[in-house]
Amino acid sequence: MIDVSLLPVALIGLALTVGVERLLIPRPALRRPADCWLLHAGLWCVGLGLLYALTARPLFSGVNLLLLWLLIVLVSNAKYHSLREPFVCADFEYFSDAVKFPRLYLPFFGFGKAALLAVAFLVYLWAGLSFEVPGPRFAALLPLALGLVLLRVGHRRVQPSFDAEQDVRGWGLAASLWRYFWAARAPVDRAGLGSPFAGVPVPASSRDKPAPTQASAGTEANLWERACTANPTGPQPDLVSIQSESFFDVRGLWPGVRPQVLDQYDLLASQALARGKLQVAAWGANTVRTEFAYLTGIPADRLGVHRFNPYRVLARQGLPSIAARLKAQGYRTICIHPYDGSFYGRNKVLPALGFDEFIDVRAFNASQKAGPFIGDCAVAEKIRALLQAPGRTQPLFIHAVTMENHGPLHLESVADHELPAWFNRPLQPGMQDLAPYLRHIGNADRMLGMLRETLMAQPHEALLCFFGDHVPILPEVYQAIGAPAGDTDYLIWSNRRQPGSRASALAVQHLSSTLLAHAQAPATGQHAPSAAAGVA
Repeated sequence: MIDVSLLPVALIGLALTVGVERLLIPRPALRRPADCWLLHAGLWCVGLGLLYALTARPLFSGVNLLLLWLLIVLVSNAKYHSLREPFVCADFEYFSDAVKFPRLYLPFFGFGKAALLAVAFLVYLWAGLSFEVPGPRFAALLPLALGLVLLRVGHRRVQPSFDAEQDVRGWGLAASLWRYFWAARAPVDRAGLGSPFAGVPVPASSRDKPAPTQASAGTEANLWERACTANPTGPQPDLVSIQSESFFDVRGLWPGVRPQVLDQYDLLASQALARGKLQVAAWGANTVRTEFAYLTGIPADRLGVHRFNPYRVLARQGLPSIAARLKAQGYRTICIHPYDGSFYGRNKVLPALGFDEFIDVRAFNASQKAGPFIGDCAVAEKIRALLQAPGRTQPLFIHAVTMENHGPLHLESVADHELPAWFNRPLQPGMQDLAPYLRHIGNADRMLGMLRETLMAQPHEALLCFFGDHVPILPEVYQAIGAPAGDTDYLIWSNRRQPGSRASALAVQHLSSTLLAHAQAPATGQHAPSAAAGVA
């Protein structure tokens, strides 16, 4: 049997946490404010005290806590490798998501690494509980009390930058997690978010909460108001917006991609009311950041800590949005996302943002998959059915968030005979994952063709807004040929007006206001605004 006292475990373990943190990418500076070191030590002491109170085994508790710290560092490094962002406090929620939706998370960490760690941890649990001599549980009071004092002294009111990499480099991971945790619990000045849809009635579930005032809406609200205050003289146009998973014009990444891969996109872009590069709120993943910015018109820099996952708390409170605005004007508002409705809490968030109906994966079947997920063409068929429903009199706003091109793409394979359909030259070493990405991009382009056909058959005007949420996760491809800047692409197209337009960059939070302004311009007799009106 092993008999170890608590004090050496506490001191040696604390020193080892600093060593483990040196594995972190980006690596935090050792020279950091004293309060950051107090928070680091305080969290270690509190964690050790709690585990010791549960197990009465000091070595077992210390090693467990150190292994948890190592796991967070490894997860952070995996995240940074794929998404260029270190671990933040909001990411703790993804540990449970990794259990519920393992395909979306574990491959980036590594199935083999995860399995090895799980087996090793089970062996360690058995050994620790079997061979270490228990000590007096009241001894847990000392590290607990010391840790709470250190946290109290180190807890200064310091405003994080919410640039996760900058804060981790300057403060260390533990202090960053602590400060982000408390920032997430601070009340949010919703009036100060400056939504361009301010003044819109929010859903009944959130009417007891104050909505942003019109005065805070800024220039985006003025754009919307100029276009929409007048009563339309004719039928209101149907509006369809597609947030396409991982879509960007990949032809600019490598010249070996055939131009014909996006021929339907090119056709729509040549006729578009607005088109160009879209400055999005995420890189590689975190679809809901772009989704929230599009629906609410609120930029990430106004969200504070909620920028990392605006759906976790902020959006569930109910906020003005394009859906709420159109619902107030008589539209039926529908969101389609062919995945589990509980993912990111969309089944609760979307009604709070003004959607009448949320259609998730239960409305599709396995035959409609294109790879591991429901295909883009199946989403186009669902939109067609909604638009062509017999006896429909209400204008529709349909927002679809596609799923087909969601990674991890390295789990998919493509046969050699398929490659000439997308590439006009052999792939370079390390570029294999580009092939499944192009296969799904081709289906996104087919979806656009189907939507164009559907909307051209409509008896009155309909507008289509199409955009990518973020660039894909293709680390080996980027290592071989270089990474994109992170912007995606967008277009706004009408089935009745096809003037064509020059490409113009746009920030994603301005896209919904630009769509609405183009939709209302003919009815009000005003010129449709250019996309440049919303350039960030």
